[in-house]
Amino acid sequence: MKDPGKIKALKLSTFQLIVMLYLTGALFSTGLLLLPIAHKPGIDISVIDAAFVAVSALSVTGLSPVSIVDTFNTVGYFFILCILQVGGVGIMTLSSIIWILFGKRIGMRERQLIMADQNRTDLAGLVRLMIEIFLLILGIEAVGALILSTYFLQYYPTVQEAFLHGVFASISATTNGGFDITGNSLIVFANDYFVQFINMILIVLGAIGFPVLVEIKDYLTYRGPVRFQFSLFTKLTTTVYAILAVVGTVLIYLLDRHHFFVNKTWHESFFYSAFQSIAARSAGLTSVDLNEFSTATLLLISTLMFIGASPSSVGGGLRTTTFAIAILSVYFYARGKNTIKIFNREVHPVDVQRAFVVITTGFFIWGGSIIFLSFLEPALPTVKIIFEVSSAFGTTGSSLGITSDLSTSAKILLMTLMFIGRIGVFSLLFIVRGKEIKDSYNFPKERILIG
Repeated sequence: MKDPGKIKALKLSTFQLIVMLYLTGALFSTGLLLLPIAHKPGIDISVIDAAFVAVSALSVTGLSPVSIVDTFNTVGYFFILCILQVGGVGIMTLSSIIWILFGKRIGMRERQLIMADQNRTDLAGLVRLMIEIFLLILGIEAVGALILSTYFLQYYPTVQEAFLHGVFASISATTNGGFDITGNSLIVFANDYFVQFINMILIVLGAIGFPVLVEIKDYLTYRGPVRFQFSLFTKLTTTVYAILAVVGTVLIYLLDRHHFFVNKTWHESFFYSAFQSIAARSAGLTSVDLNEFSTATLLLISTLMFIGASPSSVGGGLRTTTFAIAILSVYFYARGKNTIKIFNREVHPVDVQRAFVVITTGFFIWGGSIIFLSFLEPALPTVKIIFEVSSAFGTTGSSLGITSDLSTSAKILLMTLMFIGRIGVFSLLFIVRGKEIKDSYNFPKERILIG
C-alpha cells in the first residue's frame, strides 16, 4: 500500500513543490544561523531575526535586522555564503548538479521542477542548461574573488582577511545578495572606483539573466558557417537592462544635482549615480548613505527596485521583460497597432497577457504591503516604508536603516515579500491557479467602456 504522505505530495503542483522546497530551505538555513558556532562570542540572535536573515539570504535580498559583521563569525559568514549560493543559482539547479555528481537520473518530475524554478517555457535541454548556469556562475564568482582578494591586500593586514573579504564580496555581488562584512556595505570604498566597477560588473552578470550568459558564451565559442543569432529574449533583456541602467544613472544625478551632488566632482557624481542605478536592479549594495538622497531620488530608486532584474536570474521584482512588454504594448497601441513587433519578431499574445497579469498582481502586492506596513509601523515616514517594501519585493536589500527597528509582524511581512520576489509573481499565481480548463461554450460578446 502506498504511503498517504507520498500520494499527497504527488498531487502537489510543480510550483507548489518549488515553494515547499524553498520553505524547507528557509527552515534549514534558519537552523544553521541559530547554531552557536556561527556567532561571535557572547552574541545571541533571536529566532525571528535568524529566520529573517535566512530568508533574506535564500531570496538573495540582503535586508537584515542585525549587523552581519557584529553578529556572525567566519563560520556564520560561510553559512550565509552557502545560502546565498543556493538562492542565487536556484534550489533545483544545485539539486540537479548534486544528482548528476552522484550518477542519479533526472526524471520528468525533476525536469518540470527545474523548468518552474528557472522560469523556462519548455523542457528541452534543461539539464545541459543547469550545468552551464552552475559553471558560469562559479566561474564569474571565482574570477571576481581572485581580482578582489588580490586588490584587497592593500586594505587588509593579512592574506586570509583579504581573501575572506574578496570571496564574500564576489559571491554577494554576483548573486546580488547585498550582504557585506565590512559593516558599512561599500561606503568604505566610496572613493575607490576600481572596487565599485568590479562590483558593478558582477552585479550585472548576475542580474542580466542566465539564458543571456549562456548565449553570450555560445556566441564567443561559435564557429559555425552562418551568423550566430541571439534570441529575442536576450536582445530584449539586454536592451531594457542597459536603458534602465543609463536612464537611472541620469535621473539620479539630475534629481540630486542641487542636493547630494552639489559639492561632488564629476567622477564622484557619475560613479555614485551609476552604482546606485545598477545596484537598484537587485543588488542592495551601496557606495553612499542612501539617507542623504532627496525624497525624489529615493522614490526613483524604489521604482527601479520594483521593476527588478531579468527573468531567470538571481534577481526579483516584476522583471525587466515584464516592464518592457507593458511599455511596448502602450507604445504600439498608441500607434494604432494591435501587435508588438521588435527585432524582426512578434511577441506572442499570451506573453503580453501574462505581463499585464504580473504587473497588476505585483502592484496589488506592493501597494497592499505599503498600506499594511504603514498600519503596523505608523511612526515611520512613508518614503522609508515605500523604499523598504520595494527593496524586499525586488529582492534588492537596500535599506534606509529601519529594518532592525521593525516589529515582528512587520518583519514577517517583509520576509513574505522577499519570498514572493524570489519565486516571482508568475510562479505565485500558478500556486493558487487551478487547472486550466478550456471553455466548452461561449456567451455573446459585448463591448464595455474603457478609460
